Amino acid sequence: RSSRLPLGRSLRSASPATSSAMSNAGLPPDAFHGSEAVVTLSLSSNQLSYLPPSLPPSLERLHLQNNFISKVPRGALSRQTHLRELYLQHNQLTDSGLDATTFSKLRHLEYLDLSHNQLASVPAALPRSLAVLHLGRNCIRWVEAARLRGARGLRYLLLQHNQLGATGLPPGALRPLRGLHTLHLYGNRLERVPLALPRRLRALVLPHNHVTVLGARDLAGMPGLAELNLAYNRLVSAHVHRRAFRPLRALRSLDLAGNRLTRVPSGLPGGLHTLRLQRNQLRALEPELLAGMNELRELSLAHNHLRIGDIGPGTWHELQALQVLDLSHNELSFVPPDLPEALEELHLQGNRIGHVGSEAFLSTPRLRALFLRANRLHMTSIAPEAFLGLLHLSVVDTAGNPEQVLVQLPPTAPRQPRAGGP
Repeated sequence: RSSRLPLGRSLRSASPATSSAMSNAGLPPDAFHGSEAVVTLSLSSNQLSYLPPSLPPSLERLHLQNNFISKVPRGALSRQTHLRELYLQHNQLTDSGLDATTFSKLRHLEYLDLSHNQLASVPAALPRSLAVLHLGRNCIRWVEAARLRGARGLRYLLLQHNQLGATGLPPGALRPLRGLHTLHLYGNRLERVPLALPRRLRALVLPHNHVTVLGARDLAGMPGLAELNLAYNRLVSAHVHRRAFRPLRALRSLDLAGNRLTRVPSGLPGGLHTLRLQRNQLRALEPELLAGMNELRELSLAHNHLRIGDIGPGTWHELQALQVLDLSHNELSFVPPDLPEALEELHLQGNRIGHVGSEAFLSTPRLRALFLRANRLHMTSIAPEAFLGLLHLSVVDTAGNPEQVLVQLPPTAPRQPRAGGP
């Protein structure tokens, strides 16, 4: 059905929820006649098997996701020179369904989503204007540098949930992308951090791979890296070099959760704000390994094997900015002493704590939330004076203990806690 819309208006196909989904057979060749001023066209969630002909040349955004498109005919997008955003995710595109001219004319294209298709390689002749390329959930085994050489303006490259193995990202394959900011490689089969990545990279997201080793120089080529996620790989402490993290002076967030580490890595950058080490095999906390981390605000050590005797004296003294500490699901028998003064949120649930003494929180006057559920507390386990001076404390969760534990906060507290949990 043809329609004429004022400049800047959008054209959206009928929703399958209110009428039968549109297929190519139900879309006449002149369907968009008179729509020369349309800038946004949505044909998503229909039954299209190929791109409609004669699309308006004025388009800036084209939504074709959730269809059955397996091929983009040669020249189908040659008139869409104003296109900035193209959504083709959740289709059936293969390498043979694209060619070297598919995207080459789109000199203003900034956002291209080809995720959830059946592509085995990165498309060719990507435009220099492209800033975001989403290729997640395809079948890509190999990234060829030549395919990305033209897309020098790329800022975000998403390659999660593909089939990249040990040789899937050859050294220097992404070096042409000098402005690359974020690289997502979640859920592949990489065995090491790819070498010779762009020097200006700010975020490297690499969880759920097969990384087993971190060498002294593996991260050295990314001095501006601010976020590194290596969670749920296969790292063991013996194979993490003591200088592996030292070059990352700009690093603010490090996620090493779900590995096989038995100790905190050495040489961590002093500027870290967030450190996640939950679900490892930590059996000791040594103050030397946390020395100099006076900007750390959040530390997660949940689901390890820590006991009170495993926490060395002075461990917390360096962490003067720490606000959130998660020690849940360890083997602690009481509240660790000398916790950081700046602490506001303390997670101790799922331990073996059977008693909370009167001086347990003397060092944490800013504490706001305390989680003690699923320990070994009884009605008389918490000393009446334990919370004196904690003027900001508003949540105390003691649910799931052998007996119901009622907590009465001092009347100077701004509001009563959620004592006993839900």
